[in-house]
Amino acid sequence: MIIKTHIYFVPGLAASPSIFEYLKLPLDLFEIHYLDWLIPQSQTENISDYAKRMCDRISHKNPVLIGVSFGGIIVQEMSKIISTKKIIIISSVKSKKELPKRLRVAKATKAYKLFPTKAVVNLENFAKYAFGDTAKKRVDLYRKYLSMRDENYLPWAIYNVLHWQQEEPLPEVVHIHGNNDGVFPIKHIKDCNVIEGGTHIMILNKAQQISKLLIAVI
Repeated sequence: MIIKTHIYFVPGLAASPSIFEYLKLPLDLFEIHYLDWLIPQSQTENISDYAKRMCDRISHKNPVLIGVSFGGIIVQEMSKIISTKKIIIISSVKSKKELPKRLRVAKATKAYKLFPTKAVVNLENFAKYAFGDTAKKRVDLYRKYLSMRDENYLPWAIYNVLHWQQEEPLPEVVHIHGNNDGVFPIKHIKDCNVIEGGTHIMILNKAQQISKLLIAVI
């Protein structure tokens, strides 16, 4: 009898678990679970308390945690609270030292407060002004994959990406990263499994390569 490994997926910032739809993992070996984002209890809820609330929804011992982008940061925080079989991050960072300079500048100058979170929350209104096929396709993608539109979540999440206090990488983290990632450029990333041509959204368009790597790693 095969004992299945339980895998919990956490999507990227504001994204829905549908970003994982193209991954192909053998269901005779793995049981897949998806964690939606929770709304922060307040703008001052610390990331550890938030991770604890995410852990409260895990009902299996020693799961594999897989997170994309900000979800990668969250699963690392979750691994400090519960025992895990493996922690895998995709298109993410292992410490604040891997953040690019422009994000560190945004933190220092508080420019992140100018991010138009209401444009994302009111995506349907924004869509009315999206002229051109490319812009409309982009809005359609956002509408499909960005499920967390709560106006309190976005400022909280952006703040916690920029103010993450992880000084050094956790030793057990497996990192998968694209060499064309425009959000977290690979030149700042240490010790990762490289996906050639992978961008920050490679979970969608490089799913076949990522699936093979996940199977091998797990």
